[in-house]
Amino acid sequence: MPSPAPLCQLTAEELILVKDRTVGHYEQSAQTFWEGTRDHDVSQNVAALLRHIEAEAPYAILDVGCGPGRDLVTFRDLGHAPVGLDGSPTFVRMAREHAGCEVLLQNLLQLELAPERFDGVFANAVLFHVPTQELSQVLGALARTLRPGGVLFCSNPRGPDREDWNGSRYGAYLSWESWRDHVTATGLIAVEHFYRPAGLAREHQPWLASVWKKPATPTPHAAEVT
Repeated sequence: MPSPAPLCQLTAEELILVKDRTVGHYEQSAQTFWEGTRDHDVSQNVAALLRHIEAEAPYAILDVGCGPGRDLVTFRDLGHAPVGLDGSPTFVRMAREHAGCEVLLQNLLQLELAPERFDGVFANAVLFHVPTQELSQVLGALARTLRPGGVLFCSNPRGPDREDWNGSRYGAYLSWESWRDHVTATGLIAVEHFYRPAGLAREHQPWLASVWKKPATPTPHAAEVT
């Protein structure tokens, strides 16, 4: 299945600007970001990833866009073997201090990940910063670093299929149908999706969460299990 057409077509110079300004935003607000998010309850997201991993624990988990390390601490305390990844040098330093885990300094648009290294990839509130023209390569890199049968969890602010600047951060805000088409183009299989926060009317659920599995052996795309 081919990847969907991008919503915008950015030049090489514009992609550099996207990377530099978005990372720069988090660099400048690192301590404020930590104080504002360290107590956020994302247990529903963590559980969604873990319940679909079928490997033998402890799981090797890549936390993409790990920020200051809140979720690395959660995975570590649950007995797993998490590795963080972030494009902000300040976040990388903070995550290493908070979690005591390996944390990679890599930008989303230039991922260098070992093949079949992880049982799970946790991408919470990060992949919406990827321009849609780059989603194929970024999602492909995450799919390749999963072991056969491995699981990818994503959570992004949902939207009416648009991408643009939001202040100093770039974002792509996709509907479930568009996000599904981008991810299934990598060969991953949809397992479930839901909206957050739980228990609210849809218009008050700005977050789209989804779980994907890498086939244990190459197979045709499967229908979503709901």
